[in-house]
Amino acid sequence: MRPGRPRRPGGPAITAPAATAPALDVLDEQVATLVRLGYPALAGDSENAFRARVAPLRDLAAGLGDLPPTAHGRTPLVLVVTREVVDPERTVPLLRLAPRGTRPGILDRNHGEAGLSPYRPIEAVALPRPDAYLLLDVDRGEEFCGVRPEEALPVVLGRGRTPLTIEEGIATVTHAPALLEKNRCFMLSGSRRGDRRVPALWISERAPKLGWCWDGNPHTWLGVASAGSRLG
Repeated sequence: MRPGRPRRPGGPAITAPAATAPALDVLDEQVATLVRLGYPALAGDSENAFRARVAPLRDLAAGLGDLPPTAHGRTPLVLVVTREVVDPERTVPLLRLAPRGTRPGILDRNHGEAGLSPYRPIEAVALPRPDAYLLLDVDRGEEFCGVRPEEALPVVLGRGRTPLTIEEGIATVTHAPALLEKNRCFMLSGSRRGDRRVPALWISERAPKLGWCWDGNPHTWLGVASAGSRLG
């Protein structure tokens, strides 16, 4: 019998539960991912300067202890770098689908000539640091598939959770690409531009795509992503 697959007497094999990991290790791995993707250059930083920018978050991560693995549409920790550091329009093309996607992420042209610049966090969203912070307990919100975003948002807020912003959605797919799946994509209701448009991440042409949908339109394949808290 192979290790890690114990058997019950007379029953089928039981898969051993996935291991937890120290939050600090998870954060360090995510920093390494951003360095590999070229975030320091996009930020106008050297690698050392970029690492120094996010270094204050290491003490916070160390205090979180062990984290569960990414599973069932949730991930426990995401490092978010804001538009104050890197323009999100430059990070969307760095997105890839899990597990071996090769096509670069797409920014929907229907955002208009101004692109993503008009989007700002809604009043209920408070960012802890202007440049980088930790997003905890991210859920892609598939329970809201088929629900109008305008109806889902009060439910999310009523649970004491927070909707994701555009930068947080990009960060989530960067560090936990498995959360973006066919028919299990998600709205980013934490960012708005003063009209009825709600940004969303979905799959198009076998690549992640950042587009938008109307606040009053339900989509069977779009949930509303949320997080438990922000830390920074």
